Amino acid sequence: MDNAIIVSFISCVLLGSCTSSPPNFVLLFADDLGFGDLGCYGHPTSLTPNLDRLAAGGLRFTDFYCTSPVCSPSRASLLTGRYQTRSGVYPGVLYPGSRGGLPLNETTIAEVLKPLGYATAAVGKWHLGIGANGTFLPTRQGFDQYLGIPYSHDMGPCQNLTCFPPDVKCFGLCDVGTVTVPLMYNEVIKQQPVNFLDLENAYRDFASDFISTSAKKRQPFFLYFPSHHTHYPQFAGPGAAGMSLRGPFGDALLELDNTIGSLLETLEGTGVLNNTLILFTSDNGPELMRMSRGGNAGPLRCGKGTTYEGGMREPAIAYWRGIIQPGVTHEMASTLDILPTIASLAGAKLPQVMLDGVDMSNILFSQGKSKRETMMFYPTNPSETYGVFAIRLEKYKAHFYTQGASHSGTTPDQDCSIFASLTVHDPPLLFDLEADPSEHYPLSLDKRPDLQAVLGRIRKVKEQFEGSMVFGESQISKGTDPSLEPCCSPQCEPKPNCCHC
Repeated sequence: MDNAIIVSFISCVLLGSCTSSPPNFVLLFADDLGFGDLGCYGHPTSLTPNLDRLAAGGLRFTDFYCTSPVCSPSRASLLTGRYQTRSGVYPGVLYPGSRGGLPLNETTIAEVLKPLGYATAAVGKWHLGIGANGTFLPTRQGFDQYLGIPYSHDMGPCQNLTCFPPDVKCFGLCDVGTVTVPLMYNEVIKQQPVNFLDLENAYRDFASDFISTSAKKRQPFFLYFPSHHTHYPQFAGPGAAGMSLRGPFGDALLELDNTIGSLLETLEGTGVLNNTLILFTSDNGPELMRMSRGGNAGPLRCGKGTTYEGGMREPAIAYWRGIIQPGVTHEMASTLDILPTIASLAGAKLPQVMLDGVDMSNILFSQGKSKRETMMFYPTNPSETYGVFAIRLEKYKAHFYTQGASHSGTTPDQDCSIFASLTVHDPPLLFDLEADPSEHYPLSLDKRPDLQAVLGRIRKVKEQFEGSMVFGESQISKGTDPSLEPCCSPQCEPKPNCCHC
């Protein structure tokens, strides 16, 4: 019996809702959010009542991973179910004038669902390329509608922009010498620079209208909401500014949580909440170089930019009222697994390519074992020369290489900073992540034939995986072209300063 039939049966029995309506999917993706940043993950001063409510009524993951410690590669893997090395979204991230982007021959979750009649929309941070004439925008990748900033909101000058009311300027300079950050609807610039104080309201209204319209049409839908929160520079409108105990970071997080609360109200009000799977996670770990403005990795080591746990282990929540039973799972899962899981639940065909994700249904609906035994840890600049930096096999993680990052500077742990240069470990550093999730105490292999056997298994997994990995052409290495930067007045001079509307 396939998963689509199983879910329909559970819905019929538990909810008295015997309908063949395909499930809806809402995918919420935070930005630079650390493992320890949510109230339900132990932060003492974060105000996240709606996410906490989803966690209390759904399934909270303790061992959930992204595939890259920086933005663009992580997003590519989320939407395709494939490591970023396959799609070519590496090294580092895409920029406003990047020539490359997520290749159009890659199949996104939206493109998997479209043949089944799903309405699809993306709202928020895209960061998978724009390209000439909008080649790589969401509307070219399976999404019917898009509202958002097509890259990171710090990729434009922000020193004169207002991030908090009444007129508190954004912290820092952000990127200078480029166009101000635009707000796009589909492929048209609606505002440049964006108004940060009203941005979340625009996103909330767009997402709520999309849900309401789809529900009214009785059309199944997929909503992808990659938020800008809590990436630097933090911002928040009147509904959240000054209302948390964590300062700017906490206010930004609260604004995201408020939006999630509004979406839950819309799902409830339109009568589709019981038929909607909601998934929440983040793209990578916290940017510790920002100190209190950069998030918190909880007990995990380091953060953004590194292949330590703090860089790639993420908070994650799955909620489906009446279908997913409340609880906590310690099973290993990944953003890679979201596409295969959604495809299975919708009864959609999987792309005919090498997928790295597995179906999580057994975890979600039975709180059973994961099909995933391993997780690969690529650095921000993966290469065929070095291959994976670390591998997790069951509860053990082996670091073959370690390296710090500027994103994780300012912490007392010197192994996190940019001054911690690339180090080869032979034999690899081996950690038991159940006993030592902070990766402080490497296991000694002396007189431990059991650990020698584990390491032998890990080496075999590494050999097999790297033997199957075909690196796609690097999209980011194609470079940038200032003429590709989005400008609402394309013929104006002098650029980039004249791009205002």
